[in-house]
Amino acid sequence: MSMNRTALQTATHSDAVLERLMALHPKLIDLTLERVVRLLDRLGNPERALPPVVHIAGTNGKGSTLAYLRAMLEAAGQQVHVYTSPHLVRFHERIRLAGRLIDEDKLVALLEECERVNGETPITFFEITTCAAMLAYARTPADVLLLETGLGGRLDATNVVAAPRQTIISPVAIDHVQYLGETIEQIAFEKAGILKAGRAAVISPQRPGALAVIERRAAEIGVPLFRAGTEWHYTAEPEGLRYRGTSGETLYPRPSLQGDHQIENAALALAAAEQLEGFALDEAALRRGLLEVDWPGRLQRLERGPLAALLPESCELWLDGAHNAAAGQALADVMAGWRERPLHLIYGMLRSKAAEDFMRATAPQADSLHAVAIPGQVSSYSAAEAAAHAEAAGYAAQAHDSIEAAVASAAESLRKGDGQGDGGRDGGRVLICGSLYLVGSVLALSA
Repeated sequence: MSMNRTALQTATHSDAVLERLMALHPKLIDLTLERVVRLLDRLGNPERALPPVVHIAGTNGKGSTLAYLRAMLEAAGQQVHVYTSPHLVRFHERIRLAGRLIDEDKLVALLEECERVNGETPITFFEITTCAAMLAYARTPADVLLLETGLGGRLDATNVVAAPRQTIISPVAIDHVQYLGETIEQIAFEKAGILKAGRAAVISPQRPGALAVIERRAAEIGVPLFRAGTEWHYTAEPEGLRYRGTSGETLYPRPSLQGDHQIENAALALAAAEQLEGFALDEAALRRGLLEVDWPGRLQRLERGPLAALLPESCELWLDGAHNAAAGQALADVMAGWRERPLHLIYGMLRSKAAEDFMRATAPQADSLHAVAIPGQVSSYSAAEAAAHAEAAGYAAQAHDSIEAAVASAAESLRKGDGQGDGGRDGGRVLICGSLYLVGSVLALSA
């Protein structure tokens, strides 16, 4: 019992430090490199003492691509640091040191060191926690660091690594328009800001406008590109993923993460692995990585917990963090393949997202829509506002005051057999989506 109490107390300690850091700057997002460069300089420039870095930017698929690449590298026996955001349940998920999540004591010590050195100087939460991560990565031996941008690329706090071993740009789509621009070309310009002279860049399939911007920037500073559809190719086949690059053509198994969009993410990881200088990954490691990848909250099925218990025994509960129009369309494609059973959608979204565009893609595939506010997120749409976005897209939605109430309502529809077929007899599905923060809330409820 005392061990449980101690664990709870130390967990509260890091939460308290993180809460203090939130107050250092009035804006949650304020893109510039000046503050993070200043603090890193005061900390002794840990960003100059990192293992080889793979830096990734893009709108969708960044985290999944890094999850595949991490699994491939670890299958080859490499020690891998990983930096991702946001976290789902606990902040510790953002910082993985040589294969393990950062422990509580180390996290607290690093955060307090950054807090002490920074003093009262304004700095955003993401900037100061990125500095803490850089300290952790510089002080812990590893073979490689997989570094995900938080927002954009050019002015993202992670864009302080002068000479990454490799950069990757995943699919660019419309998102965060208030920070990155309203056109695909403007957003691609920000993402292309991670490209570094002479350092190879692996590029996913892109819209023509985005690709043109990336190619122009690469030509300006001398970046060798490895582009989907030009230097590398892939096709999804019933028996697996066929990849063709500089080493020839290979048929790999379908990745273990669900959804056809994960084929593209997996292929991007294969291209990155093939081009990663100094890391000769054999075919066995690549295959194991595709099959053993672990990335929660991306078409994840919840089989236990209080929310799953609300559903009829034959029904399934799924989670996905899709939160913009492009990701919504990829999710809608998955949903379209699920129409042999009733399907009920529960969603909540942040105010920074184009909720109507998301709903236009996903709503047509669902038998009912249930809107909720994201717990603990002041920037979340209220349930009523989220329901109004669905209605503006042409679909009726019910608003609920909690996730539990929304699941219970969907469960009642399933018991009545509302939708395609007889849900109570043949089973049905409930899908919770619209935000990684909502996914995190569900996972916390189900822990």
